[in-house]
Amino acid sequence: MNGGLRPQAAGVVDSHAHLNHEGYQPDLDAVIARAREAGVVAILIPGYDLPSSREAVRLSERLPGVYASVGIHPHDAETCTDAALAELRALLKHPRVVGVGECGLDYYRDLSPRDVQQRVLRAHLALAREANRPIILHNRDSDADLTRILREEGLPEAGGVLHCFSGDAALAAEALGMGLAIGVAGQVTFKNASALREVIASLPLERLMVETDSPYLAPVPYRGRRNEPAHVVTVAECVALLHGTTLDAVANATTARFETLFGVRVVGG
Repeated sequence: MNGGLRPQAAGVVDSHAHLNHEGYQPDLDAVIARAREAGVVAILIPGYDLPSSREAVRLSERLPGVYASVGIHPHDAETCTDAALAELRALLKHPRVVGVGECGLDYYRDLSPRDVQQRVLRAHLALAREANRPIILHNRDSDADLTRILREEGLPEAGGVLHCFSGDAALAAEALGMGLAIGVAGQVTFKNASALREVIASLPLERLMVETDSPYLAPVPYRGRRNEPAHVVTVAECVALLHGTTLDAVANATTARFETLFGVRVVGG
């Protein structure tokens, strides 16, 4: 379909990478080249405010194998006006925009009032239902309110993903019960993440996607450096180890989940 990034090794999708972050402007083409060399077959760039959503769309037009989603992160929830929602609605008509988000709740930093975060999450869920696009959910220290709102509002028919999962088995079970995919990022490799590894090992492989959340959360042995999509292969290798399977099996399962969720064909189409 897209003539995208073709694998040299395992065909892995980075399902969440903020290449719209200004830190990539000086060397983005080199970052993409390293991803291609590592075997990354597609990348999804999520917006986190209006400027980054516009940039995600622009990059998806320019870069083969790259898709965009548009949304407003809970940190910036107070910027989510009616006019902002109207622009997101317009951006969702672009053929390279495959999802709504990153959106959700963040009670760890609390950079926006919690009632505003909740209102904006509900607005994004309504937008996703209207556009028939999956939703990309951020959650930090907000399990109870997130799951309550998802139960009250309902997910879009297209589904969604709980990205950068860091919760416990109860949250994972709740998410799977709702039909959400689970996004596994670099913190699964951290020394202090044994509980998270146990949860990820217990989940059905076919419900997982792998991601970098670049430029954040670089996996071991890259921790402390700027993260980038090439490192998603390291995340996939960790998932393979946890599931007692091969990198190819993880690549195949997580790419299939990405294709099904976002309605795209990233390899061989």
